[in-house]
Amino acid sequence: MRLFAAVVPPPDVTDELAAEVDLLRSLPGAGGLRWTDRPGWHYTLAFYGEVDDTLVPELSERLARAARHTEPFALAISGGGQFGRGQVLWAGASGDLETLGRLADRVEAAARRAGVPMGEHRRYKAHLTVARSREAMGHRRGSRAHGRDAEARDRESVDVRPYVAALAGFSSRTWTVADLALVRSYLPKSGVPGEQPRYEVVARWRLGGAG
Repeated sequence: MRLFAAVVPPPDVTDELAAEVDLLRSLPGAGGLRWTDRPGWHYTLAFYGEVDDTLVPELSERLARAARHTEPFALAISGGGQFGRGQVLWAGASGDLETLGRLADRVEAAARRAGVPMGEHRRYKAHLTVARSREAMGHRRGSRAHGRDAEARDRESVDVRPYVAALAGFSSRTWTVADLALVRSYLPKSGVPGEQPRYEVVARWRLGGAG
């Protein structure tokens, strides 16, 4: 199954982000972006990809341990940025980012120790994806282009700097992150344009061992 570990904001916080995203979608060029749906709003801590069913029990045990060793901490959705020259538009975070980073390191280490193949370690950057360029979505589906085709994509890509500037003034209420989630993702299969992945929280562990 396709899994990742995440921090999931509470509904009232995603309500605040939804109102901000509605404003972003009214900006010129918004139609050139593929906007993510609210069920997909989360801070991915570590992406595991396809995990063999036989590894899930040990992975779960190690994630529970990582959660117990991390105390609850304050977080807010705040600001924003981009990856890949506008391929990904994201909302950032503020609050106890040091603890968030430690939790990300722990859930990555948990997977490695459970035998889940992981790529090269990268410094954690808290981000919640709110939109992707349509070109980026096409690339993810396997399209390839070179030379003049690539240059054309650059010319047609949406300049997301106004969106990043708008997000700079956004900040949600601060909430206490009290649990770690293991999430399963289901990739679109229908082939219908614009179909979004589906997400299911399959397990949660209280931080600090509370509850």
